[in-house]
Amino acid sequence: MSVSMRDLDPAFQGAGQKAGIEIWRIENFRPVPVPQSSHGKFFTGDSYVILKTTALKNGALRHDIHYWLGKDTTQDESGTAAIKTVELDAALGGRAVQYREVQGHETERFLSYFKPCIIPQEGGVATGFKHAEAEEHKTRLFVCRGKHVVHVKEVPFARSSLNHDDIFILDTKSKIFQFNGSNSSIQERAKALEVVQYIKDTYHHGKCDIAAIEDGKLMADSETGEFWGFFGGFAPLPRKTASEEDKNVGIYPTKLLRVEKGQIETIGDEPLTRDLLDTNKCYLLDCGAEVFVWMGRSTPLDDRKSASSAAEELIHSPDRPHSHIIRLIEGFETVVFRSKFDSWPQTTDVAVTEDGRGKVAALLKRQGLNVKGLMKASPVKEEPQPYIDCSGHLQVWRVNGQEKILLQSADQSKFYSGDCYIFQYSFPGEDKEEYLIGTWFGKKSIEEERASALSQVSKMVESLKFLPVQARVYEGNEPIQFFSIFQSFIVFKGGLGEGYKRYIAEKEIPDETYKEDGVALFRVQGSGPDNMQAIQVEPVASSLNSSYCYILHSGSSVLTWYGNLTTSENQELVERQLDLIKPNVQCKTQKEGAESEHFWELLGGKSEYPSQKIAQNSESDPHLFSCFFSKGNLKVTEIHNFSQDDLMTEDIFILDCHSAIFVWVGQQVDSKMKMHALTIGEKFLEHDFLLEKLSREAVIYVVMEGSEPPFFTMHGNSFQRKLTIIKHGGTPTIDKPKRRTPVSYGGRSSVPDKNQRSRSMSFSPDRVRVRGRSPAFNALAANFENPNARNLSTPPPVVRKIFPKSVTPDSAKLASKSSAIASIGSTFERSPPTREVMIPKSIKVSPEAPKQNSEPNNKENSMSSRIESLTIQEDVKEGEAEDEDGLPIHPYDRLKTTSTNPVAEIDVTKRETYLSSAEFREKFGMTKDAFYKRGEQMEAFLDIFGEFRPT
Repeated sequence: MSVSMRDLDPAFQGAGQKAGIEIWRIENFRPVPVPQSSHGKFFTGDSYVILKTTALKNGALRHDIHYWLGKDTTQDESGTAAIKTVELDAALGGRAVQYREVQGHETERFLSYFKPCIIPQEGGVATGFKHAEAEEHKTRLFVCRGKHVVHVKEVPFARSSLNHDDIFILDTKSKIFQFNGSNSSIQERAKALEVVQYIKDTYHHGKCDIAAIEDGKLMADSETGEFWGFFGGFAPLPRKTASEEDKNVGIYPTKLLRVEKGQIETIGDEPLTRDLLDTNKCYLLDCGAEVFVWMGRSTPLDDRKSASSAAEELIHSPDRPHSHIIRLIEGFETVVFRSKFDSWPQTTDVAVTEDGRGKVAALLKRQGLNVKGLMKASPVKEEPQPYIDCSGHLQVWRVNGQEKILLQSADQSKFYSGDCYIFQYSFPGEDKEEYLIGTWFGKKSIEEERASALSQVSKMVESLKFLPVQARVYEGNEPIQFFSIFQSFIVFKGGLGEGYKRYIAEKEIPDETYKEDGVALFRVQGSGPDNMQAIQVEPVASSLNSSYCYILHSGSSVLTWYGNLTTSENQELVERQLDLIKPNVQCKTQKEGAESEHFWELLGGKSEYPSQKIAQNSESDPHLFSCFFSKGNLKVTEIHNFSQDDLMTEDIFILDCHSAIFVWVGQQVDSKMKMHALTIGEKFLEHDFLLEKLSREAVIYVVMEGSEPPFFTMHGNSFQRKLTIIKHGGTPTIDKPKRRTPVSYGGRSSVPDKNQRSRSMSFSPDRVRVRGRSPAFNALAANFENPNARNLSTPPPVVRKIFPKSVTPDSAKLASKSSAIASIGSTFERSPPTREVMIPKSIKVSPEAPKQNSEPNNKENSMSSRIESLTIQEDVKEGEAEDEDGLPIHPYDRLKTTSTNPVAEIDVTKRETYLSSAEFREKFGMTKDAFYKRGEQMEAFLDIFGEFRPT
């Protein structure tokens, strides 16, 4: 696309550089920014351009542009808004999806930006913004529709506006009534209550009464009588009449139209294929309720504007239902658009790179405009963390036909690829025992035993009243929580079960079950002693990989092979796994490139092998769906910009994180439907609603409301709970659970001294792992944790600074004050510390994991707080100035090594700590926190600075 600066409005300078919402109102044919304090306030006589910027997990920014047209806006203003939307897209690199929004017919995506609702006000810029008179409150009647986002529309204040299907809000001077139609759902009622709260806060300053009126209750109570009194007394309600928005558009035929020089030409009807779209053209896909404007990447800006105008004309043609216009660029088509085509390739020939955005950024920069944020940001790399208590009790069964066989503790971490297993892990919760029950399916396991495993797990979960979290895990797709529970995990070839033996006999397949005296090759992987695996692979050279270490044995001969890209930590895992596979046997080390002939003989000769690590299913940006499951058919509705309030206790939801999905089941869901929760998850993977290539073997968790694990602490909503809160005022009160204080655990380091390292792997039952949320829910938590949301029962994970120590809610604030001093002694003298690791759990699991005594914890917390207080107090003397962190401060001239009046009684190796925050920023060009995050770069920085380090 050719871009010219004359086509880009200066009001869009710097737009879309960071996550959030930006709004412009069209005034005199120009976009004018709307202050953030006025976001969500729309006037019926105006047109607006709204930009939603979302930061993705891969570091990129996604842009969605909407232009909203009030019912009284002029044609000139609406046309300007449409054109400015195209210009804004061009300024952002030409890859945003654009939506046309008309008052009263907004998309759910748009309404999700302004929860709980938008209620446009009369007036506009052309009429001087007429505001409702504050002296006299006007009684108004609103109709509310929607389960997840609410469409609010003012209707005539008359009995004839009421019906049995919808929910109505009557806003009077002293009281707000919510009338619940008898055919409305409990979810709709709960969402409408959020609108009631909004009206109460916005138009009544939070001071008025609330009443809920049930359709069909007649005059049973005074509030019901009061409500009907506004309508002249009770009378039967009329049947709901079909309005314009209720017209059925499902039978509207899909048509593909080409736009050239402003003229529309029909290309074809269904079926449609991707080959019909030319990158040099613009097209309209008319689906009735939606009209898509598809713009080829090589089309000029004028052609795109012309196609947008053609779409506007199309939707205003007579005898057509109301339609949304959605504009998108080639290569960035939405799932809904692609689903309209019978044939859509997974990859196209379009070069979807950063080049287009880079050219736009360079063009804007030459014009002197700020282009920060236009280019793709570097993704934040996070090491996966399990965040699950590993001090619990583990039981494992191997499935054998329709039965399950309990494994001895010595065999609990040894699985066979041809078998199925059931595991039950229990650990102490905040006020009760928590359970994780799941299945593990080997790659070569048979379908009959998989079905048997699921059936038995279902009965186990049901016997515990659906309290446990249920997991379905396939070999090769294990989550970090699974490995952390087992800690040391081995997968052997073959199987021990009757089903596997019978299957290979029937198929006349050679039995490849592992034999201790045979030739076997194991790939060793993992991140540390608390997460390490040995996977048996084919004993051939092509199974090697330069990024891994291997164990090769043949009878009593044992060899270890270290790839050139492995680290000392990787090699240490080999030593630990040898303790389990071949204990008390001497081994010979083979380094890549210096192997012995015997090594290659055991593998059948040399051959080529890869060097890059095996790719794991990565997590993607989360998507939340509400589910409707009936007669084996699953229908889902995506909830945009979701928050905790979107979880309804009467519904089932799916959180899609790509590498794993979580099926959340509300407490009020029918018990029969609860039994189908895992099936719903399997159906979701099968349909792949977002066309994101979901693996059918992705991990599925089933989570029941009220029994969420530590990494899923949310509470579903209910109509009655919301009604109580709104009627009696205040905010929802959720008891914050008591949290165990993290304590340090003993044991050998990840790379112990070779002379002291023992082959025995003991494990202390007193060790406690810090609990928190899994990586799959870190992205979810980002959506759930916002200033307007209720408090979650689990606080976000605490980011440790330098010294690992107990951090409690009461001491967190104090700890932040001493973090700078605490960090100096460790950070400036050595490289950043490695993550604490746990000694691998022994192959013997204690049947009863001892529970912690809360009294010692309290004493420990108290002592920790006292120590921290003393640390600060002894560094801050009476009369000394302190910075905002409570640390003593001294001027720069007295701290530098060349000072003629140096400060006494300071640590001369840590002079920069005593600078004030303002002077620190002035001298170093950054804040203290930012400086300390530099790790090993700090010392070099101070050396360059010179005056803070003696020469």
